[in-house]
Amino acid sequence: MRIAIASDHAALDHKTAIAAHLRAQGHAVEDFGTESPASCDYPDYAAPACQAVAAGRAERAVLICGSGIGVSIVANKVPGIRCGLAHSVETARLAREHNDAQALALGARFVDVPTALAMVDAWLTATFETRHQRRLDKIAACERAGLQS
Repeated sequence: MRIAIASDHAALDHKTAIAAHLRAQGHAVEDFGTESPASCDYPDYAAPACQAVAAGRAERAVLICGSGIGVSIVANKVPGIRCGLAHSVETARLAREHNDAQALALGARFVDVPTALAMVDAWLTATFETRHQRRLDKIAACERAGLQS
């Protein structure tokens, strides 16, 4: 699978570990940054990662910042992207099963690296349960309405 990954400075260690983990599993990982521990702005990295998913250049995106909140907000501003902010293995899995999330947001200050790896694995292996499709259709309608106003 082609996976985009991005973080800010607060989550650089998590991003590095997750990218290595994904590559070891055979995934093609495109790293959108940051590569530096210097203070930076997460929209500069999360937005291009999600744009790659929206354009079909990547199938999924893993986004990490201090809380996960900022990158999830950015991701959900990209048309067509559904990003779930997860705080446990179960919520990561449900982001996929119930919401067909193509992006997963994690908070490095609240989830240690081993848990983050388990969360990413659960999200990647989960499949969308089509019984939730009508809800996704309603989300898409909300998105279209927002674009028209």
